[in-house]
Amino acid sequence: MGGPAELREKFREEFGGEPRLYRAPGRVNLIGEHTDYNDGFVLPAALELRTWVAAAARPDRRLRIRSLRVGSGVEFGLDDPAPAPRRDWSDYAHGVAVMLQRAGHRLAGANLLIDSDVPIGAGLSSSAALEVSTGYALLDLSGVAVDRTELALCCQRAENQFVGMRCGVMDQFVSCYGAAAHALLLDCRSLAFRLVPIAPSVRLVICNSMVHHALAASEYNLRRAECERGVALLKSALPAIRALRDVDIAELTAHAALLPELTLRRCRHIVTENERVLRAGAALDAGRVEEFGRLMNESHVSMRDDYEISCRELDILVELAWRVEGALGSRMTGGGFGGCTVSMVRADAVERFRASVAAGYAAATGIAPDILICSPGDGVGAVAVDAPDARR
Repeated sequence: MGGPAELREKFREEFGGEPRLYRAPGRVNLIGEHTDYNDGFVLPAALELRTWVAAAARPDRRLRIRSLRVGSGVEFGLDDPAPAPRRDWSDYAHGVAVMLQRAGHRLAGANLLIDSDVPIGAGLSSSAALEVSTGYALLDLSGVAVDRTELALCCQRAENQFVGMRCGVMDQFVSCYGAAAHALLLDCRSLAFRLVPIAPSVRLVICNSMVHHALAASEYNLRRAECERGVALLKSALPAIRALRDVDIAELTAHAALLPELTLRRCRHIVTENERVLRAGAALDAGRVEEFGRLMNESHVSMRDDYEISCRELDILVELAWRVEGALGSRMTGGGFGGCTVSMVRADAVERFRASVAAGYAAATGIAPDILICSPGDGVGAVAVDAPDARR
């Protein structure tokens, strides 16, 4: 993308007038995969990769939204009594408008021009960045005070009910509340959270496998159904449980006979992953980055073997990372079946890591990976076009 100044100029060409600028980040989940929809714990970080929105109010009750990245646009009325998805990128933005209005917020009509440098289909939550940036822009233009928790929940409902992806709230929440130099430890049941410092001696390195297997969406929803089945079966012995969040590994082991083998493995990943997240947060608090890295490695093995959401390309990237001196830990991140890995790497080893993993992955797959050296960024907000943040 050309940057927010160029986005503002393109808005003038497309719509006329002077827009306001907004941005919301993508995210990388450091540990805690598929735990969010099980009322569990997650530890993501917002990224400096962002979706930008140039927006201005219009006098009627219509929204016109155009994406520079996709090269297409849509228009719809805010008073449509039966809004329907189009089954394309615009559903993420349209659905947010629908859910904000259902939550009682009367939105003003608006023109929106969108651009982004968050990779699509890479597990870095380009969808949440689009939802949150759009929702924040629509609320601000309408003179509605933004409650970030409510915004995150409305964006989640848009994805659940309008788009049809049964995601948890993690992606939208960290896009709203992320902070530079920190990860965010979130309790997905209570929505209590705290910021956890990431030591300045390490970097987050995201390796994009450049593959995205078509079964990802269907398998995601299937994993959620399998977890719900596990809870239903365990209730005969543990009647107080509401979700796998309420089960510890001793209880799961004691009542394993209640579960089919496949369901047991799915539940075991969630139960052990929740425990890893809490230990990982404590490790970062204390600056124990080696321990954090070991927990990342354990998480990948669990996703590969018990939850079965990895793939050959992700496993190759992780195993290459494990061999590099100075790499503390590595795991797949996101929904699975392609997308990205995230590694914690000592700052002085980053270039060696990049070269070694890129060469090894190309030799094994014939694919050149996209490798990003990242720092945690801030959550959603309005940005002045001449601010230092806007020139990134």
